[in-house]
Parts: sequence; C-alpha cells; structure tokens
Amino acid sequence: MERGELINAGVIVYCQPRDFLCAKVTLDAPRVHALDPHADLTGLSEALSAYELACAGTTGPVAGQSPGSRFRWLTAPRSTIVQTGPVHPGLTTDPAGELNRLFTLLVAPL
Repeated sequence: MERGELINAGVIVYCQPRDFLCAKVTLDAPRVHALDPHADLTGLSEALSAYELACAGTTGPVAGQSPGSRFRWLTAPRSTIVQTGPVHPGLTTDPAGELNRLFTLLVAPL
C-alpha cells in the first residue's frame, strides 16, 4: 500500500431502484505474493469476505441497515490494506449480471 501498488480483488454493485447490493470477491494468491511474499492470505481472505457479508446485511456493524447505508459504509475511505476504489455511477436493468460482467472484466484472473 505504501508504494501505491494494488490488486483488484472484488466488485460491489448497488442498485437503489432494485434494492440490490452485492459484492463478488476473490483472492489471487500468486498476484498478492508477487507484491508481498509474506502477505497474510488468511487475513486478506477474511477481510474480503467481510465485504460480501456486509452487503448481505445480516451480520457485523451494518446489520439491519438499508442497502444504501451499507453501500456508503463499505465505500467510505479507510486507511487499511483492503480498500475500496472510487465509486463509478451507471445504469443497468440487470444488477446481478452487471456484477458478474464487471468482476470478469476488472478482477478475474487472466
């Protein structure tokens, strides 16, 4: 993080009209180890899974909050190893399909 290097590890899609909030994540261990051979893969995996759980809204500090509140909480800037990138607005009639499309385009290993 100190060197400004990053790996896309997931995508979050929020669609207010459809009450949809979902994250799809993966941990590409070889890419992580290319940046830091001593990286804590278990800790990173748990941190990424927390994003998926927060989107579901059933556990953790955002349990029971509206999808919009959870989305704003998830995308708020933090000074941690796992961070969200900038929010990009868009329109879709199929948020689940868009989640998969963006994940394949931006995250999935080649």
